Amino acid sequence: MNLAAQTPPDGPSGTGQSHIDRAIRHVSILVVDDEPGMRNYLVRTLQPRCKRIEAAASAEEASQLLDKQHFDLVLLDNVMPGQSGLDWLKEQRRVGFFAEAILMTAYADLDTAIQALRVGASDFVLKPFRSNQILNVINRCMDQRYLRRENFLLKYELQADNLAARGRLIGKSPGIEAVRQTLEKAAPMPTPVLFTGASGTGKEIAARTLHAMSDRADKPFVPINCATASPDRIAADLFGELGRPSGDGLLVQASGGTLFLDEVAELPLTVQASLLRVIEDGCFRPGGAEREVPLNLRFVFASNADLEKAMKEGRFRPDLYHRINVITVHMPLLRDRVGDIPELAELFMGKFSRQLGVTPLPLSEQVLFNLARYDWPGNVRELRNLIERSLILGEFPPEFAGSADETGVEPVESLHAVERRHILTVLEACGGNRAEAARRLGVSRKTIDRKCAMWNV
Repeated sequence: MNLAAQTPPDGPSGTGQSHIDRAIRHVSILVVDDEPGMRNYLVRTLQPRCKRIEAAASAEEASQLLDKQHFDLVLLDNVMPGQSGLDWLKEQRRVGFFAEAILMTAYADLDTAIQALRVGASDFVLKPFRSNQILNVINRCMDQRYLRRENFLLKYELQADNLAARGRLIGKSPGIEAVRQTLEKAAPMPTPVLFTGASGTGKEIAARTLHAMSDRADKPFVPINCATASPDRIAADLFGELGRPSGDGLLVQASGGTLFLDEVAELPLTVQASLLRVIEDGCFRPGGAEREVPLNLRFVFASNADLEKAMKEGRFRPDLYHRINVITVHMPLLRDRVGDIPELAELFMGKFSRQLGVTPLPLSEQVLFNLARYDWPGNVRELRNLIERSLILGEFPPEFAGSADETGVEPVESLHAVERRHILTVLEACGGNRAEAARRLGVSRKTIDRKCAMWNV
């Protein structure tokens, strides 16, 4: 019996058709049905709308296709010779089935619906159906898939307390401008990027900036702190595991976007080997699976450790190091970009005063001078924490506070006096060596010469 012949003629596609087409434009689909008419009908309907479509006439043929390539969605007939669609789906789940499944059936009963849910079918559609009906079902299925991923990633970031790392790259010092220039060149490329620098210098913010500059900006940015992840679970968290309640691993959840591995030197050696293969081959195999999953993913790394020393000590694989050390971005210390402190302090003051619902503390000339002459071993993170703590307590610590007779109304932009005092202080500490003072301040030698001439020094 030719089911396609019984399919009613298509009606108007409706106003939502363009949204449906956008939803399935990047989806690869496998049609599994023993009726040639239905296979041809679905291929004809979906081929102009999706990324790729294949058809199989039996469960055995569908298994062979899945062994060779990945599909995002399987349209599965339930009643087929040899093996039913639901039995086949249950079998595929055991060996590695990484697609959404929509069951097509002419017999709608409660037992079939319950069994379909148990084996992991996302939805089912009754035969015969119109093209707009199957398109609506596919659209709903893919929307639910994307929503699950968004919810998963949001919960993951909340649990990992990563929201504090959101922000933008602040500053105009030579060191930060050099970082920006490198990011602009690297953003359009798929090449891995390695961020180095001391803790608190803003490596994750720089990585997020790189992601925002790239053509992946509307896709997920997934950060993983390898130092805080459990060594026993990091492989399962990254690659996923068949039968795991939390579902796919972070590689799949980040699909299309950027995966940021912070403190990469802390990865166990076995995971380093697996990660190297993923980067080189563009695919991976979840734990317990017999099939591989292709990846469209950009890898970005960060470390405050000396990776070359870690290699010599046998803690980091040389082949992985040479694979990720293609473009290296070194984040400058805060004490080497003193000129950015006023802008950073103002940003944090405004942000935390709004979050805490308190009046901002005045960033007077004396306060800024005290901030500028501090060494900042914790870098930008320490400055951020100082501002937040001071707002909670209602005052700066004594070593940063201004004198009692200050009015606190000096605008942040009027920094001539604090700039002069700080540059002269650094010059004095360098014994008058202008080149060394310029290096510590993160400015050019010409800038120091120009300022000294202006002040008759």
